[in-house]
Amino acid sequence: MTQQPFSRPGAVDLSGLKRPAAAAGGTATEGTGLAGAYTVEVDEQGFQSVLEASVTAPVVLVVYSPSRSPESATLASDVASIAEEYDGRYLAGLVDIDAHPQIAQALQVQQIPLMYVLLDGRPVTEPLPGAPSLEQLRTFFNQLGQQLTVQGISGRHQPRSAAAGEDGEPAADPRYAAAEDALVAGDIERAVAEFQRLVEANPADAEAAGRLAMAKVLQRTQGVDLQAARAAAAASPDDVAAQTMVADLDLLGGHVEDAFARLVELVRRTSGEDRDAAREHLIGLFAAVGNEDPRVLNGRRALASALF
Repeated sequence: MTQQPFSRPGAVDLSGLKRPAAAAGGTATEGTGLAGAYTVEVDEQGFQSVLEASVTAPVVLVVYSPSRSPESATLASDVASIAEEYDGRYLAGLVDIDAHPQIAQALQVQQIPLMYVLLDGRPVTEPLPGAPSLEQLRTFFNQLGQQLTVQGISGRHQPRSAAAGEDGEPAADPRYAAAEDALVAGDIERAVAEFQRLVEANPADAEAAGRLAMAKVLQRTQGVDLQAARAAAAASPDDVAAQTMVADLDLLGGHVEDAFARLVELVRRTSGEDRDAAREHLIGLFAAVGNEDPRVLNGRRALASALF
């Protein structure tokens, strides 16, 4: 598969879809049935949001027809699978033109399958016809990533909400599967490494950062005797290591406000490197609990008061 030129102006005008028409009547087809953190099946009403998403990071749009071209459905599945591997570098947008013929008309589709790369609301490659192999697709995605890096385009998509499972609960985010499996197996070190990988891939992912922070709390407290830790902290009230250990244990025990209060007071009493260490540790615990939690909001106000 020949690498297509990558340029910002765009090759095809998609502006006609920015004001989506009503969906076509009749019974919709099932489509690919794919769902993932970085995969979305696109209809007329959703096309605007896909264009908007491409302002953040590239959208790889695949036009396919399960009834007329089985290989096009395979391409859609392969693109979705690869996009999931990049942790938000790309969003796979899948257009089933059997279900949504108006999109095919707007795109002036002459053949299927067809693949576009959208950025800033417009195509940045010529439409890519045919059904490349999985290996060719991986090469294409890698080369595209290199070109994006050279041009300083580093944005990432936030994960999409997964569909609800059979019990009505949201399906698990596939990004965290390896780390969660490690936690279930009691392998805290591997869980920390998996979460760290996700954070390094997308530093703006607050959820991954929060999970990493909690995994680190588990890592630090492995095998620690609670009573011994409390005795050490009582004996050395300004010892940062002793106080942060008890704060970690309090957090795991559900005493979140006690953990925060302990470290806020430590910040208030200490100075220099000790104060910095206590503050950084507290910020890590804020992330572990979740920045929208009211206890965290109160803790941040208390920390600001202690600092200033």
